[in-house]
Amino acid sequence: MNTRYHTMYSGCLGREMELKSYGHAGKPVVVFPSSGGRFFEYEDFQMVDACGPFIEQGIIRLYTPDSIDRESWLDSEKEPGYRARRHNAYDAYIVDELLPFIRSDSGYEGKLLATGCSMGGYHAVNFFFRHPDVFDTLIALSGIYDARFFVGESTGDFDVYINSPVDYLTDMHDPWYLERYRQGDIIICTGLGAWEEDSIRDTVSMQRVLEKIGVPAWIDYWGYDVDHDWPWWRVQIAYFLQELVNQGKL
Repeated sequence: MNTRYHTMYSGCLGREMELKSYGHAGKPVVVFPSSGGRFFEYEDFQMVDACGPFIEQGIIRLYTPDSIDRESWLDSEKEPGYRARRHNAYDAYIVDELLPFIRSDSGYEGKLLATGCSMGGYHAVNFFFRHPDVFDTLIALSGIYDARFFVGESTGDFDVYINSPVDYLTDMHDPWYLERYRQGDIIICTGLGAWEEDSIRDTVSMQRVLEKIGVPAWIDYWGYDVDHDWPWWRVQIAYFLQELVNQGKL
């Protein structure tokens, strides 16, 4: 497998940002780390191995950027608006700096796939719905989709609100966004086992919101033995990638 380490200075964040890439061809996949995770996490937890057959066949190539969660949503010393604005800087890094790098590196001109587990699932959903001009495919596993989980009842702050998918999607009436959502492939999955309570709640909320605004999505609830943990996420990512291949969408 073609595996490379990259570092780039981010003007949006004011520091170096690290990432790895895996693969030689195919649709680029942006993989967001779990809570406070690093760019090497997906490899360390054998998620890259789980994606290996699709990477080796040139169906996908992975890009695993670092997070700045500990400077944004997880920084409990800062007030909610500051945390949201720091996340907005990360949003700009992904869209304005990482995306052009991915385009240049891969030679791929189409839209990308966003994925992640746990807090990475939050990021994947938020980036997909905020930027449907960039992403057309989503695989979110065991995510949180309500910013109240991070900052409490602070969605009156606009910067928090625009990063809380269950809130801004509830109010979404813009046909430009809705049309692109409906053209995309949306997969949101959670287990029903240990440590999945928050994800179950927010997955149900996302299902209701997407039904309300008429956006089709594959909302999948796995069994009561399916825990909030890497062994199950390895099974799920391979399963959903294969399903997308079977449907001719990858």
